Amino acid sequence: MSAPDPARSSAAEPARPRRFLIVVPPLVGHINPTVGVAAALVARGHQVAWAGNPELIASLAGPDAKVLDCAVPGAPVVRPAGLRGPGALKFLWETFLIPLAQAMVPGVAAAVEAFAPDVMLVDQQAVAGAVVAMRCGVPWATSATTTAELGNPLAAMPKVDAWVRELLLELEVRNGLGTTAASPRYQRTYGDLRFSPHLVLAYSTAALSGEVEALRETLRYVGPSIAERPTDPEFPWHRLPDERPLVFVSVGTANSDAGASFLQACAEAIADRPHLFGVVADPAAAVPPADNVLTVPHVPQLDLLQRADAAICHAGQNTVCEALYHGVPLVLAPIRDDQPVVAQQVTASGAGVRIRFAHARPAQIGTALDHVLTEPTFAAAARRIGESFRVAGGAAAAADHLESLALA
Repeated sequence: MSAPDPARSSAAEPARPRRFLIVVPPLVGHINPTVGVAAALVARGHQVAWAGNPELIASLAGPDAKVLDCAVPGAPVVRPAGLRGPGALKFLWETFLIPLAQAMVPGVAAAVEAFAPDVMLVDQQAVAGAVVAMRCGVPWATSATTTAELGNPLAAMPKVDAWVRELLLELEVRNGLGTTAASPRYQRTYGDLRFSPHLVLAYSTAALSGEVEALRETLRYVGPSIAERPTDPEFPWHRLPDERPLVFVSVGTANSDAGASFLQACAEAIADRPHLFGVVADPAAAVPPADNVLTVPHVPQLDLLQRADAAICHAGQNTVCEALYHGVPLVLAPIRDDQPVVAQQVTASGAGVRIRFAHARPAQIGTALDHVLTEPTFAAAARRIGESFRVAGGAAAAADHLESLALA
């Protein structure tokens, strides 16, 4: 089955109410984009349920979200701070992704039996959903919360690529599926559970992430799915000056173990530039404040990016896309996983500057920050990509494609 025709949207052909089951890992950055999609589907009269961690999903999607409990490994996986490259990838798959999938399969299967979905939306890092969808014959779409894998970055490392595919095929076989390696449909979409043969929703656009010929029939860029988030009444908005350029700094919730020294270096670079004002997301309280640097454990990121003039981050897909959505140029210091690929996409688009995370010192960070703030081409490129995001349609466009898949 090919991807739905974008012309077959709900605006042209009202869809009867359908049931959509969203399968997500216990990761904030992977749940957030689907919150907007779920809201768009519910607004159109559809029923939506989630399979995943109830507490985390409820905290992001709201207390009214219908969550079908799905077992996940108890203790969070903490990777050694210095782990990079193939070692980090091996750790991720062997220690987190495959055990997570195996643990989630029974819960996802029970959710499918209880909810009887017409379509499943499955996060790329919750491949248990893909296994169960295939086993039960339910049409499913991939929720690609990172675009790094769309272009198959492991193609340059064929042994690593083959090893990841083998892990996924073994997962299929353990859970009652024959291997899909011989299927032309799966060969076309890289032959693994990360890519639905029906529909791949990517929360970006070609303006940032490029065209992907191998996924031409199934890939639909919808731009960031940004839903309204609760405001933080504790955030000290009164501390932000109106007259100075604002710089937002974050390394994301999953990198606090590796990011303390980097955050401190960023704070020092901003402190050395009294004409700037910085807000540093510092959940570990590792960074001392300065006269022109505000450090807080949590930030209302979307609200803050609306006021920011630049952002320094780890090249996490969500932070990058939310910054560019608001036309904010970036200084990028990728740490591991998909982040180097995302950073390359941003620098190739002209919307940011990349620095080396492990060797970033206040001087290098400050020089890069000065560059993106004073050279107007960076902000212009960020605004161009942000406009492409808005045109792509976001959560509403994703809902259109999911409705079309339900009608197919």
